[in-house]
Amino acid sequence: MNRVKVLLGLIAILFAGLATAGYASASPSEGFHEINGDVFDDWEICRTRAFGEDGFYQLSETAFRPVIVFESLGENAALAYSLGEQIAVKYPDRLQRAEAVFSLVRDGVRYTSDIDQFDHEEFALNADELATSIDKNGVGYGDCEDSAVLLAVMYKGAGYRSAIVVGSEHTAALVYLPDYDKATAFFKLKGELGWVWAEATGRNNHLGWVPKEFINVKLAAYEISEEAIAPAKPAAAPSTAVAQTGAGTSSLPFPFFGIIGLLWFISLFRRRRAR
Repeated sequence: MNRVKVLLGLIAILFAGLATAGYASASPSEGFHEINGDVFDDWEICRTRAFGEDGFYQLSETAFRPVIVFESLGENAALAYSLGEQIAVKYPDRLQRAEAVFSLVRDGVRYTSDIDQFDHEEFALNADELATSIDKNGVGYGDCEDSAVLLAVMYKGAGYRSAIVVGSEHTAALVYLPDYDKATAFFKLKGELGWVWAEATGRNNHLGWVPKEFINVKLAAYEISEEAIAPAKPAAAPSTAVAQTGAGTSSLPFPFFGIIGLLWFISLFRRRRAR
């Protein structure tokens, strides 16, 4: 697949989303353009790079801000947010509702590397683009950040607080669900206990399951809210600490010398998968 086909295909997905969502007149992004080999959406957010002021996660030496999530919230809320609202109506019980959101993403998205799908080592979809594929075809294709972004937006639509979390070579979502007793572990975010790991990239995963490599380690996290969609430099302040509860663990400031390794986690992960 060449770059022209990639851009045309993504534009087709976006127009299909407008036809199927019927929720808002705002489009997540009405077009893509290429600059020096990178692909940008119409908000000038780079979809093929996670770091930098215009990257989709705006990763820097000290922090990150998952700006791509904000493309599907607030006045730009469309299909993904609406799906969360629909699930909230269908499942008034908060625990069942949380599992229903998770199951829709886990069962509706097939893990596919960006190099295979887009001919780029990295290419991030926003929540409405991936939701449109699921709504139109019964299945969508994406990798860890695509599923995490969709989960974060759908959980907001369903009435939950949600967050994006990054660790070495990986990213996932968190949902605030302090009464969920099926969780492998609870995490603290800004000192608040009760956040549950949501990773929908495995067909047998369940809500609350945590990969063992992310237990008893500090991870960078960002709670999601409606924010401006624009290239920006994240605040030069410590990322929020995320700590697994249990004996011998605590919520401490995230060691910033450690985030240097996170700067390249997505691209390194993709290259390794592509080999």
